[in-house]
Amino acid sequence: MRAAVIQISSGTDRAGNVERALALVDRAARLGARLVVLPEYMTYLGRFEGLAAVAETVPGPTSVRLAAKAREHGIYLHGGSLIERSPRPDRFYNTSLLYGPEGQLLATYRKIHLFDVDVPGQVTVRESQAFLPGDTLAIAPAGDLQLGLSICFDLRFPELYRALAIRGAEVLLVPAAFAQATGRVHWEILLRARAIENHAYVLAAAQYGQDAAGRGYYGHSLIVDPWGAVLGELPDGEGILLADLDPEQVRQRRQQVPVLELRRPAAYE
Repeated sequence: MRAAVIQISSGTDRAGNVERALALVDRAARLGARLVVLPEYMTYLGRFEGLAAVAETVPGPTSVRLAAKAREHGIYLHGGSLIERSPRPDRFYNTSLLYGPEGQLLATYRKIHLFDVDVPGQVTVRESQAFLPGDTLAIAPAGDLQLGLSICFDLRFPELYRALAIRGAEVLLVPAAFAQATGRVHWEILLRARAIENHAYVLAAAQYGQDAAGRGYYGHSLIVDPWGAVLGELPDGEGILLADLDPEQVRQRRQQVPVLELRRPAAYE
């Protein structure tokens, strides 16, 4: 299956962000991609004070367009993430939606690990001031592959990816808006580690540039194979990264180094 990750720099205009992202989906589909992954915060990237104005329900304006685009091209389309309303008017969900070739909703994932960090002089953010965490893993089929969903800061929690792999995930999706300061030293290492640990493909679609709040994003979208090799990387800037995914590669590596079978959970507890 040919996969594409898309790198963009979203702003505060939800409609404009969606239009630009879907135009890149069109290009990726014309290049033969059957699985397309958009970045985290695809619909809005800016100050938390602006979230209420762009928050939406599912189904809602963005999800309807994602479904239609998947159906138009007959592809699997991962919408990165959007700002979803929650039962609390002052809190939101950071939500990923995965659509199938007929426009059907295959999976919904709400970001489990919220980005609450303080690295003095580099990055200070508390997503919990604006978001509620999800609490459910999400796995869905895409052709001959099983996809495991995650979002950005989840990348620092290897137990999440191991749980996805144990449940059958062969491709790990990581839409992200990874901080520039930490991305320079951690981004590629973490992505390759998650691939190696689980012998899974990792598709990481990233934001780049700077948002209206002055926060910088690292970009450098990556596709990593089940042996940890980088199949492709985007430089800073808007673009599409393509790679062909082979389910047999996952199965072969898991047979050669059967880490999922050799686990000893009783000892860890």
